[in-house]
Amino acid sequence: MTAFDLPTRELERYRPDVQEPPDFDGFWRDTLKEAAQRDVLGSVRPVESGLRLTQTWDVTFRGFAGDPVRAWYSRPAGVGEPLPAVVEYAGYGRGRGLPHERLTWVNAGYAHLLMDNRGQGDRYGNGGATPDPHASAPGGPGPAARGLLDPRDYHYRRLITDAVRAVAAVRALPGVDASRVAAVGNSQGGGLALAVAGLVPDLAAVLVTAPFLCGIRRALDLTDASPYGEIGAYLSVHRGAQEAAYRTLAYMEGISFARRAAAPAHFGIGLRDTVCPPSGAYAAFNRYGELTGADPRKEIHAYPYNGHEGGDAVQVRRQLDWLREVLEPGPVSSQRG
Repeated sequence: MTAFDLPTRELERYRPDVQEPPDFDGFWRDTLKEAAQRDVLGSVRPVESGLRLTQTWDVTFRGFAGDPVRAWYSRPAGVGEPLPAVVEYAGYGRGRGLPHERLTWVNAGYAHLLMDNRGQGDRYGNGGATPDPHASAPGGPGPAARGLLDPRDYHYRRLITDAVRAVAAVRALPGVDASRVAAVGNSQGGGLALAVAGLVPDLAAVLVTAPFLCGIRRALDLTDASPYGEIGAYLSVHRGAQEAAYRTLAYMEGISFARRAAAPAHFGIGLRDTVCPPSGAYAAFNRYGELTGADPRKEIHAYPYNGHEGGDAVQVRRQLDWLREVLEPGPVSSQRG
């Protein structure tokens, strides 16, 4: 695996034009308004995870169209005061798995909500528990191509809406400081976290590594790896569908969400990433916050010899140190600009 995208110096100043639909903001405003008409929390049930130092609850919240979305909510056992919260989004093809799998953020002292991916969970890990009842529109068998011909039908309209609602859900849970909520994710999860940063104006922080759905048109030209490869495979069969697909994908573009974000942001990128090419992440970073006037705090860490895993545990340690510095020195309002 060798470096295949732009040279590092070009990546560091890469700011491509973004072809945004004229109704981008209205599309998302209407989508989220419809979802917000319902109370966000469904059920919250304690579960026995086998862990003595962590308490966990099986949460169901209402996402897109009021559909039930599952999540694990965990927090350090025996801690009574409200804690800052981390909402984590899983990668492509993964579900929420088992409650003892992801303990980093809980061990760091945060409340933690791990959202299930609707209609996913069958490729990696230990599965999911959230079906997607709207997955009947034309498109490929994989989530990346489901409903690709119309933004209203596209899988990621639903998944991004779920991700936004997950923030509302964690704020409604007991033991959470609602003013200090961070969105975190790698790969698809990074793309979701970035979308949340652009759609939730009072988010406290966002941490993304190797984000999917950034620089989508360029990524389709550069890589055949899944998930982008699933979109390319669909278009190789449906040869007249390219423009409709591009129109749909423009509503999901991570660069557009990044332009609208105001929260402090931490990025990680492997420069040999052939799954989510680094130019997309750099474009999102370089244009992050430009429409808000907030001049948000942001930093990026690039790993020249790493691929889609980014900096792996080294990057996670950097995230831990950075998030503690952002969330713990004082009121979050001072960080928002």
